[in-house]
This record gives sequence, C-alpha cells and structure tokens, in this order.
Amino acid sequence: MTEATSLTPVKPAESELLVVTGMSGAGRSTAANALEDHGWYVVENLPPQMLGMLTDLVARMPQSIPRLAVVIDVRSKELFTDIKSALEALRTSGVTYRVLFLDADDAVLVRRFEQGRRPHPLQADRRILDGIAEEREVLSELKHASDIVVDTTDLNVHALATAVTELFSESGPIVLRLNVMSFGFKYGLPVDSNFVADVRFIPNPHWVPQLRPQTGLDEPVRDYVLAAAGAGDFIDRYVHALIPVLDGYRRENKHYATIAVGCTGGKHRSVAVTQEIAQRLAQLPGVQVAAHHRDLGRE
Repeated sequence: MTEATSLTPVKPAESELLVVTGMSGAGRSTAANALEDHGWYVVENLPPQMLGMLTDLVARMPQSIPRLAVVIDVRSKELFTDIKSALEALRTSGVTYRVLFLDADDAVLVRRFEQGRRPHPLQADRRILDGIAEEREVLSELKHASDIVVDTTDLNVHALATAVTELFSESGPIVLRLNVMSFGFKYGLPVDSNFVADVRFIPNPHWVPQLRPQTGLDEPVRDYVLAAAGAGDFIDRYVHALIPVLDGYRRENKHYATIAVGCTGGKHRSVAVTQEIAQRLAQLPGVQVAAHHRDLGRE
C-alpha cells in the first residue's frame, strides 16, 4: 500500500462497546494495544458468557468507561460457541455494540505461528493448518455478521496499529470510512472487499511505450485512462450507484467498507480510476476516504 488520504474522525454521540475477535494470529493483541493507547478500556480473553455481566457493570459507570473494547478468541471452542447467544442478548437488552473481525490468509497465519514457535489453540496434535481450518469454520458466521472486517495479510504490527487508530482514535470512530483500493487481477482478489469493479474494459497504457514505465498516479497515464471511451461514464454511474448503499450503511450502523478496483496488473488503469473514485466519494458528507494501491510497485 502506497498512498492514503484521510479526514478527521467524528466523535460518536454515545458510549461504545466494541467486540474484537477474529482468527488467531491475525493481530487481536496488536489491535487491543492500539485501542488502549487511544483511551479504550480493553478487556482481553473474556469468555462470551461474561459479556453481559461486564456490560451491566460498565452501564453503571458510563462516565468512567465511555469506550469498552472486549477481546474474545476461540481458545476454548466450547465457550466460544455461546458468543452468538451472548451478542443476541446484548441486542435484546438494547446495548449498542459493534464487532471488529481480524482476518489473514492461511499461509500468513501459519508463518506467524511458526515464527512465534507456538501452536494454534485448536491444533491439538494436528497440523497448524488443521487448527486454522477448524477455527475458520467456527468463526464463519460471526465474520459474516461483523460490522468491520480488517484483513491483516499485508500489514505488520505497525501498519495494523495505524489502521486501528484511523478507525478508533481517541476522538471516536469515523461516521463512515471507505477504503478505495486498486489491485491487479493477476495477483488475486482482495479478500476483504465489499465491492469489486473491473476496469479492464479501458485500453491498457501498458501497450503505449511512453506510458508503460509510468503509473496511474502520473498525469499522462491518468489523462489517458480517464479520457478513454466509457471511462468517465462508468465512474459517474458507479459513484452515483454507491450513494444509496452508503446511506444504507449509515442506517445499519456499518462504519467501514472496501471498494476494490481492478485491472490486469494494478499499475495503470485501476490506480487512476481508484484515485478519481476516491476523490469524488470524499466530497460526500460524513465520509472519510482512503485510497490505497495494493499492487503498485510489483513487477
């Protein structure tokens, strides 16, 4: 990731409860530390059965703990199976909460466990991959229902801490944060994308000798891409189509979405279109937009 733009986060009107969960090795501890650094009261490794008790306790002292983050993991499969009922009980009692889910590719998770020289919590006497596969199955429904999913595959601990800071700074989380990301189809789809746009219908600057060494961040390439037949019309209609979606996200209390824009290699067309879409979306009220270029710089 090479370029990002951001706006000032907006403080929420009320206290918050954030449930942090996700795959083992995906960075829950790093996220917890970053939240704590920004004024959140963090409780780690809480059994789901105790979530309601803790929430009741905090409700009695909202001024003392205005922002509570609870980290829940799957180290005890038997205990974790109750998380759905625990969250449903919170919702029924009128408690407002959100779920942050951290994920990463299997190969990256394996490497992190091997580097840390520790077993996966569900591994037992099997391979690390077996533990990861079982954990994915246990977490699949929760991931689908989560408000925010952050893929940490390409993030080190510092980049993840920065991402969490952007989402949940001391002044509170943003109203709606959009990550507009360019990518190359030949390197695979971004796993955390909510929308995927294919701009390979635009003529490829790769075949123009003077443009080939440049990128979509360079003015000649940008002008070439945006002037192509259908490019402007596509961007106009795509941004317009996203507006009711973003309004719906606000109504549903969803605060984060990734819009992926892909071309063949992620160097020319997708980069230029991503920059243009991000610039237009940033003009909408109550929206924070960051433009990232996942595959820029790859050969």
